[in-house]
Amino acid sequence: MIYVVEFPHQGRAHAWFAFNRDDFVRKVQATRAREGWVIFEALSAQQRLAAAGMSPESPNAAQTHAELFALANTHGWDAPLYRADHVFGQGVLQAEPVDEFNASVGALVQELKTCRVHLSDEQAIEALQRDPLYDPDEGFYAHMALRQQLIAMDAMEEDL
Repeated sequence: MIYVVEFPHQGRAHAWFAFNRDDFVRKVQATRAREGWVIFEALSAQQRLAAAGMSPESPNAAQTHAELFALANTHGWDAPLYRADHVFGQGVLQAEPVDEFNASVGALVQELKTCRVHLSDEQAIEALQRDPLYDPDEGFYAHMALRQQLIAMDAMEEDL
């Protein structure tokens, strides 16, 4: 189980969960998609050019897609090029890999004051007990939000 606690710039912290990394990615993509921004994409230079209706031999392709040609000359036409706008910057392509989960975390935190992603029940429970953001006094709403998620998912008992 993955537990997420979002701390908005204004208002109270709130928590949600995902069953696994794939579920987390789906939920972030469903709620954080922004027009003109790509959360995660891994396509080769050849595939990117084909998506634009061109091939490397197309007239003017080298001029209109100079950056793509430069990356293809360095890494090859079939090497994956990654785009994760919230991690690298909008529209930036790079050959260095980023996984879809980390790109999704980048998209998640973009509009928040801060965020915590706990990858297991144990991590979340330990954070609830030790992370100052969940202090029962100073971080009351964050503490309660995460605690309620853990109880709802049967990761901890409700102690009255």
